[in-house]
Amino acid sequence: MPELPEVETVVSDLNKKIVGDTIINFWSDWPKAIKGKSLAVFKKEINGQKILGARRIGKNIFIDLSGEKTLYIHLKMTGHLLVKLHLASALSLARRGSKGEVGKDYFTDKVNQYIHHIWTLKNSAKGGSASGGKTMEFSDLRKFGKIVLDNTKKISELKEVKALGVDAMSLEFTLKKFEEILNRKNNKPLGLVLMEQELIAGIGNIYRSEILFEAGILPTRLVKNIKSPEIKKLYLAIQKVLRKAIKLRGTSDSDYRDTAGAPGSFQKALKVYKRSGKKCLKCGKIILRGKMGQRSVFHCSRCQK
Repeated sequence: MPELPEVETVVSDLNKKIVGDTIINFWSDWPKAIKGKSLAVFKKEINGQKILGARRIGKNIFIDLSGEKTLYIHLKMTGHLLVKLHLASALSLARRGSKGEVGKDYFTDKVNQYIHHIWTLKNSAKGGSASGGKTMEFSDLRKFGKIVLDNTKKISELKEVKALGVDAMSLEFTLKKFEEILNRKNNKPLGLVLMEQELIAGIGNIYRSEILFEAGILPTRLVKNIKSPEIKKLYLAIQKVLRKAIKLRGTSDSDYRDTAGAPGSFQKALKVYKRSGKKCLKCGKIILRGKMGQRSVFHCSRCQK
């Protein structure tokens, strides 16, 4: 499942690529993903809305629209959003001498072929047409993704949104806040607490292992046994690992791709995640794999205590 760095990469891309565009059509062959509205109603309400901006809380994407509406998207296990520039627009840019993005066309990769939802966009300022605009497409192999359209003020009241804890990269996530969160979970293993989205939003399976390795703390340690200097070290590890992953545009461990269909590159920097049986890059001891919360967790028994 895409975690905070992957979703941050997508949101950053959306803010660069589609802000100011207007939605002029919507297509879906999997309307079950649209929650709370029929496909016909969803299409009617979203058509003609201008895209004002994209934002994120944890792993959740919010695209604010005109008319005080917000599109809420959760990518779930295998979902990712692609923004495609269509032929007429591409030719127009070429005629104007735009350099554009150069390199491989990742859209042809198999992982990007599971398109179940398409928003057709036009550039409002230039009066673009459907043929000369862009599409935002939702590729989702397992079709677990979720789409909600609601009033902007009401979107934060949705049960799943309201339940989210503090975002792991927000200004509100201070060391003091982190200490308060841990104090409420004294008898739980740290490896489980970091994964609870109701406490800290954004950290998932990949970054849990990497953060704990960076901090030198075993995932099985109970919160009540974590000393104050270790809490600070862990807090700094969260910031360091997530920032580096964002810089490297996320981890493409499986299906995740950015809006150009390209993989991230943090998988090349992983130190313990999915490295069981291999030597620790720091001390040479074999990396171990365990289970916590029905998910795999990886650690080095020498570097982590």
